[in-house]
Amino acid sequence: MLTIGSLGKKTGTKVQTIRYYEQIGVMPEPGRTEGGQRRYGDAEVDRLSFIRHARQLGFPLEAIRELLDLSDNPDRSCHEADSIARRQLKQIELRMDRLKALRTELKRMIHECSGGNTADCKVLEVLRDHSECLTDHDEIGA
Repeated sequence: MLTIGSLGKKTGTKVQTIRYYEQIGVMPEPGRTEGGQRRYGDAEVDRLSFIRHARQLGFPLEAIRELLDLSDNPDRSCHEADSIARRQLKQIELRMDRLKALRTELKRMIHECSGGNTADCKVLEVLRDHSECLTDHDEIGA
């Protein structure tokens, strides 16, 4: 059995994050010693590793909750997990498209900057007036 600190070290997860996951219900309430210390076993290590990996792949917590539910019910269709992964892939592709537009706009701003006074700075001009932008990047950083 592991303490919360040992679980954190083993999975690369901060103690506060483990407590948060317990609070929102993606990690079960742990067993406790008579002194009230949390104790974790292999099942909790596996579950937390699953959550960490899913977070690294960009899955939002609600999708992770769905995936955990599927994992906890092995007789359900894998099609559901595939659908969740496809939804995540679509979100990543949309984000990448927006980031490419942002990169294009920033490169253009920098290229058009004359390096003179800030009164004539293209970077500042474009930041002041969105209509100066040539790409669609409205949703980035909103």
